[in-house]
Amino acid sequence: MSKLSLPVRLVLLVAGTTLPLILFAAGIVFRNYEKDRAQATQRVLEAARGIRFTLDAEMRRMTGSLQVLALTKALRNGDFADFSGMAAGFLEQYGKDGIILVANRPGQVLFSSLTPDASDLPLRNNRDIVQRVFVTGQPQYSNAFLGVLKKRTVLTVEVPVFRDGDVIYDIAFSPPLEIFQNIVEKQRPGGGWIIALLDRQGTVFARVPDPEHTFGKHATTSLYAETLKKNEATLTSTSLEGVPLITAFARSPLTGWTVAAGISESSLVAPLWRNLAIASAIGGVLLLTGLAFAVRMATTIARAEMLHGLLIEELNHRVKNTLAILQSIAVQTFRSASRTEREKFEGRLGALAEAHDLLSSEKWQGSELNDLLDRVLQPYLINSLDRIKMFGPRVPLPPRCAVVLSMIVHEIATNAAKYGALSNDTGTVALDWEIVSKSNSPTLRLIWTECGGPTVTAPVQRGFGSRLIERSARDQLGGEATVEFLPRGVVYTITCALEGTE
Repeated sequence: MSKLSLPVRLVLLVAGTTLPLILFAAGIVFRNYEKDRAQATQRVLEAARGIRFTLDAEMRRMTGSLQVLALTKALRNGDFADFSGMAAGFLEQYGKDGIILVANRPGQVLFSSLTPDASDLPLRNNRDIVQRVFVTGQPQYSNAFLGVLKKRTVLTVEVPVFRDGDVIYDIAFSPPLEIFQNIVEKQRPGGGWIIALLDRQGTVFARVPDPEHTFGKHATTSLYAETLKKNEATLTSTSLEGVPLITAFARSPLTGWTVAAGISESSLVAPLWRNLAIASAIGGVLLLTGLAFAVRMATTIARAEMLHGLLIEELNHRVKNTLAILQSIAVQTFRSASRTEREKFEGRLGALAEAHDLLSSEKWQGSELNDLLDRVLQPYLINSLDRIKMFGPRVPLPPRCAVVLSMIVHEIATNAAKYGALSNDTGTVALDWEIVSKSNSPTLRLIWTECGGPTVTAPVQRGFGSRLIERSARDQLGGEATVEFLPRGVVYTITCALEGTE
């Protein structure tokens, strides 16, 4: 899997930081919308209840006045001529469009406030409600129906007229429909609200807005179906104009009529989309700003890395030239020295060069212990590939530690090739390492174990290679180097502090 470039990583970092903030802001906006929606639903229900209370109060006042009229002596005695003046006084408080009718049990109209001539009055159109008045002896409230005299849609309030405890007449009052229209207009909470009054069959008899075109129409199916199930509820529905609404209704226990109130869904959704747009815009600006800074930073870092690479290449070039000069000086200096001495020095110089090459390939950021050992031991693995076994975890080494370890391992391997397990055809070497902890700081412990070589005898005196191994481990690696000359083979133990070696 290819490694992501620095600009891509910076862009992902900015996006991974900014996008959750945008989503968090959007979540807050949506939560506020849900809260506002719940509050709006409650306000709609409270509005429907308030209008229902107002309507019930008006109908109770109207019914009470009509019951007082039903108690007049003239009406109870059937003196309609005398009753006519009383009816006119009753109608004055409601306007000229109100009508009072008096009917007997079969529904025959005996008195009408529209005409003094009672000889040719028709039967009532809604005789069912007349029968309920006579049967129950209680006030009744009609649905909207076509009036028999005015030939237009009316509603009636009907109360019984008693004589000697028996119902003798039904007195019906058809109030002007403007009374109900005025109630909904005055009680309407705001311009975006829809208020409607429905009879028990779901017919609209007062409404805002657009009362002219909705009067007499039936409520939407969803709303009417709910009114048959409950006395009050909230729901989502559609207006007669097809507008989605948050709706609430409350049915009057007095009249059986229903008050329906609603506000447009768009009145809540529009602020939601506006707030989401604002949050997205702000988030987008922050994201673009962050991306711009990320690209600029990536460009700056890329230039710095390019300059760093050039400096590393220049350093490598100079170091290689220095090593070449040093090798040339060594050749001239050791011209009179023995071949063995020249090979020792050149080998040590070569180990230093191998460590330098490895660090150069890693831009002097350090190296892996496995890679370092492979490079240093490569000359000894050519003819003895299976004779050196290495076991241990991956260990990153800082540059200084890598250079010093390469020198130490080279010295140990050179001794093994000359005097130890690698000097014959049967000897083997086991190279093990592990990370141990001393005083809460990680320490590398490397063990070189030889087996199968010539019989080992301890040297009489220590050579330069042994002193190089010991001093380098102690002074430059912060550890120690020990050697055991066992009969079966030499065992070197090298410890190296992995912190504090820079």
